[in-house]
Parts: sequence; structure tokens; C-alpha cells
Amino acid sequence: MTEPRLLKICVVMPAYKAEHLLPKVLPPLLQMQAAGEVDEVLVVDDQSPDGTRALAEKMGARVLVTPVNGGPGAARNLAAQNTDADILWFVDSDVIAWPGGAALLQEAFADPSVHAVFGSYDTTPEGKPWYSRYKNLMHRYYHQHTGQEVTTWWAGCGAIRADVFRDVGGFDVTTYKVPSIEDIELGDRIARAGGRILVLPRLQGKHLKVWTLRNGIFTDIFRRALPWSRLMINRGGLVNELNVSRSERIKAVIAGLLLLSLLALPFDGEILWLTLLLLGLAAWLNRDLIAFMKDNGGPVFAVKAFLYHQVYYVYSSAAYAWCLFEYHVLGRKGRLHVP
Repeated sequence: MTEPRLLKICVVMPAYKAEHLLPKVLPPLLQMQAAGEVDEVLVVDDQSPDGTRALAEKMGARVLVTPVNGGPGAARNLAAQNTDADILWFVDSDVIAWPGGAALLQEAFADPSVHAVFGSYDTTPEGKPWYSRYKNLMHRYYHQHTGQEVTTWWAGCGAIRADVFRDVGGFDVTTYKVPSIEDIELGDRIARAGGRILVLPRLQGKHLKVWTLRNGIFTDIFRRALPWSRLMINRGGLVNELNVSRSERIKAVIAGLLLLSLLALPFDGEILWLTLLLLGLAAWLNRDLIAFMKDNGGPVFAVKAFLYHQVYYVYSSAAYAWCLFEYHVLGRKGRLHVP
């Protein structure tokens, strides 16, 4: 009995102003290439004004340069046009891929019905401020606690069959001219075309991005919640996975009621019992999240993360409500563009 053919894997890393990141993120990938685990490491420089291209070439990666600065989606599309690999393994320029990732991809894609996979961040992100750790750990929490098969996809550390990627048209760089939900939208198209997308919990990477409260909230609302809400509304409604699952929607409703009770409390102190009841209910519903945050940051960090997450539920839900209003009342059907 013959051994199954190993699939050719091309690691694709879109890069912009990534010179300071390359010494951390490229060596593990180049070591995989030297060991024969991946066939090539392809860095796509998106017209960086720094020394990203020169350093990537010096370190031993193959480098392409986009004609104009077009964002990570355009860079990934260019890579797909310039490789004969079977599998495109996308790794962001601020993610250190864990060893063993290529073997996980070979195992997953040995099943011909699997069209795409993705993993998660690890439990030790580089950013130390509590909010940055919260953001990165929340990302991991959702990816590690969802079902194995989903209808979305993540480009930070995820892979797609190259022929499937090309068949569905790659990333939509017309609608998503800035980094947004272009990977989620691509996953939606793959799923709608009948493709299977799996979450691989052991496919992990360390995220080097340090979030601030300001850029975190801006990204949550304008680069995630609003465009994702519009995508779901235009394509049939909410899905039951990740942070838009049915259980998450219930938690969001409780968070909204908790906020309303807090706002009413100065005017009617007798509803304190209701506020405490809602707070207790929210804590019970989020008990897995609280335990996860406690395990990875301690009890004080867990309390901060839990309380802030209630705020996250409120502004994310408000974004979805606004998109419903603009779709059904204002008649802005088909609006997906991210400015």
C-alpha cells in the first residue's frame, strides 16, 4: 500500500512595516522549510516604507512586492497567483507560528472534503497590559470553545486549498480595502460553495500585537461588528458559532439589561436588587470565560475581563441593531463597504 502524497504547503505572510517583527516571526517558518515540512515561505511586502523587503530576502524568504499598497487581502491574492503549492498557509506578520503546524495541516487536508482550516492564538500573547491580554485571550477563547466545523475562517493562522482559494475568487479587496472581515467573508463564500471549514485547536501562534483601549474599541466596532453584521444580514442572518452563537446572544441581552439597570439606579435605588440579580446571572452565564481568564491571568484580571466583556456585548449588539435599522428602515440593502 502506497503512502499518501504529502501536500505542498506554501506559507504566505503579508507584511507592511514589519521589519521589526520579522526576526521573531520568520525563523520558525524558515526552520520548517529547512526541515522539509513546508515547501516555501513567501513574504509579500505591501509597499512598506521600511526595510521589510530587504530583511525578508536576507533572512531567506522568497519575497514578492505588491504593485501598490492594497492591504493584506491583496497581498495574499498576489501570493496565491505566484505559487504552485497545494495548500496556502496564511500567517500574519505579527504571529509566531507554533512548531508542528505543518503536520496538523497535512493531517487535516488528507481528508479531501476539508477545504480550509484555522487555529487560534496561544495563551501567552506578547502584550502585557490587561486590555491587550484580554483582547488576545478572548480571541483564543472563542476559537477554542467553538465547534469543530464552522462557516467562517480566520487568516491570522489558517490554511486553504489553493485550488479552492482560486475557485472562489480569493479575498474581496474591492469591498474590503482596509483590514477588516475579508477573511470571514472568504470563509462564508467557501461554506456557501459547499466547502468544509474546520477549527484546529492545536494549530496555534503567539500574537505580538499590543492592543490599546482606543484601537481595540475602534476595531471591534468599525472593522468587525459593523461589517460582519452587514454581511450576515445581507446573506441570511446570524450564524450559530463563535461570538455570534445563540448562547452569546443571550449573554448580550443580559449585559444590555444590566447596563440599563445601572443607568436607572441613580433615579430609583430600589432596583438595586435587580442590578445585583442581573450581575449574578451574567457572571453565571460567563462562568467558563471567567475561569479561563483566571487560569491565564489571575482572579483580578478575570474580574476586569468579565466586567469589560459586558461593555463589549453592549456596543457589539448596538452595532448589529444599527445595521438592522439601516437595512430594513433606511433601505441600505447590499451595503458591505468598509470605509
